[in-house]
Amino acid sequence: MASRLHRGFPMNTSRSPQTAGRWSWSLGRLAGIDIRVHGTFLILLIWIAFSDLSAGHDLAAAIEGVVKVSIVFGVVVLHELGHALVARRFGIRTRDITLLPIGGVARLERIPTDPWQELLVAVAGPAVNVALAACALFALVISGALWSPRAIAVVGGPLLAKFLWLNLGLALFNLFPAFPMDGGRVLRALLAMRMGRIRATDLAARIGQWMALGLGLVGLFGSPVLVFIAFFVWIGAGEEAALVHISAALDTVRVGDAMVTTFETLPAAAPVAHGLERAIHTTQREFPVIDHDQLVGFVSARDLLEKASEGAMDAPVAAIVRPIAESVGPHELVEPALERLQRANEPVLPVLESRRLVGLLLPANVLQVAGARDRWLARTDAAAPAGAAE
Repeated sequence: MASRLHRGFPMNTSRSPQTAGRWSWSLGRLAGIDIRVHGTFLILLIWIAFSDLSAGHDLAAAIEGVVKVSIVFGVVVLHELGHALVARRFGIRTRDITLLPIGGVARLERIPTDPWQELLVAVAGPAVNVALAACALFALVISGALWSPRAIAVVGGPLLAKFLWLNLGLALFNLFPAFPMDGGRVLRALLAMRMGRIRATDLAARIGQWMALGLGLVGLFGSPVLVFIAFFVWIGAGEEAALVHISAALDTVRVGDAMVTTFETLPAAAPVAHGLERAIHTTQREFPVIDHDQLVGFVSARDLLEKASEGAMDAPVAAIVRPIAESVGPHELVEPALERLQRANEPVLPVLESRRLVGLLLPANVLQVAGARDRWLARTDAAAPAGAAE
């Protein structure tokens, strides 16, 4: 099962708090981290049970198959928890861990930029599997079963032996140097110790995509799961490389240089009908709500439409306003501002100066600025004299 560390960069500007996590559900919290399961994982369990029943097995065998797969993914959760707890030691929070049919994703607020920290966070997951395998081996030694060839067989052995090989297999597979899997992050961290982070990421991403291509070709001749994992690695490598370029491009950009300054506001006392009219005739999706020249919150076009569908066209916009979770100043740096936007789980961040609304920080606008700056930096690097420092 593939393991991936993901930085939760707010890429989707149409996302709202109400729609976040629509296709995943919480299973509870472990060590203060939300554990979620994606809907496609539930489809996997149903497919396993259906396959067993279709093969002529009874209901008990089908349930046993589902339980075994659930144990595998329980181990995956512990693997991801290893990443999360080490990241926490470096002051990095994990928003959640999500189970997918091909493995787990730990969504960190950010990936460590220090190579040693990234190395430790990356190896923490496989280290958990090695520790679990060591525990299983110790139990086999204590029970005396280790000396029986059948007791440690990969196929047909007892549950303890299967648990041992499962964890060893997960550790080795995830250390496969295909970025952005754990092994690929280890590779990027080691490369970053010798070269700049951007060059290290580009090289690790290229290696990861070539390995994904090879993995996919192997999968075409017998394992659809490998094809899915190869696709996941190929897309993930490209995304991670793009995020590092965006981060580098935004390194010195301030909020005032990336904020939207032309936007419409809604008076708190205005009826929903007025807000809906503005939503229809503009491309704006989030409207600041103003009361006595002070920002009191936001209302989305979707909220206005839902309220209108209830027949409450004359209700004041203030009745559906969403309070401000975070704000930012125009002189602050963009990247930490985006991290605050992510923590607030909001699609827009108000920019306030002397308590007055002067702009809106939108991820899409920031990405446009980052893209333009990244292209400018690339041209600057290309024009630099040979041997110039990165």
